[in-house]
Amino acid sequence: MKKVILMMFLAFGFNQVSNAQVDFGIKAGVNYNNSGDDSVESLGTDVVDGAKAKSGYHAGIWFRGDIPVLGLYVRPEIVYTQVKTEFEQAVGSDDYSFKKLDVPVLVGKKFLGFANVFIGPSFQYILDDEITFQDLTSDELDKFSVGLQMGAGVEFGNIGIDVRWERGLSGNEAKFADKFTVDNRTNQIIFGLSLKL
Repeated sequence: MKKVILMMFLAFGFNQVSNAQVDFGIKAGVNYNNSGDDSVESLGTDVVDGAKAKSGYHAGIWFRGDIPVLGLYVRPEIVYTQVKTEFEQAVGSDDYSFKKLDVPVLVGKKFLGFANVFIGPSFQYILDDEITFQDLTSDELDKFSVGLQMGAGVEFGNIGIDVRWERGLSGNEAKFADKFTVDNRTNQIIFGLSLKL
């Protein structure tokens, strides 16, 4: 079902872009991720008090085409992202990183001639994860998930700067030895720099 939704949004996005003047370019930036928590089912208590944000990075390409309604535009992106998070525990801390492919399909509105706001779904596929807990590693991780991105940006000529918030919407849990799970839904602030080619 998730893949069907992804294909519908991509088809809509690229259809709108193909029928309009298309801008495209490259982008890169930094992420500050603060994912969910760990819980031990057998003990019924939290192992982790929360997650500390750690920096990651992203790089990719974007396309943008106008929608002939209310001055809106659609901006699909294909972005490679590396995310890091650190979990605090009673006996210290554990951290993990994972690499994923993000495909946001954003709908936005320009105003004041140089600013814009946007919102839309972000489809994510985890390419590789390095989740560890003490001496254990994850043996099962939902690879595909859906999130929501929203944010604002400014553009000066061919240079664009934006900040966005992303939150995972679908469940995305890594299981360790059938004893406890890590809620791996993304919750991050993303700072991006883009160049129109």
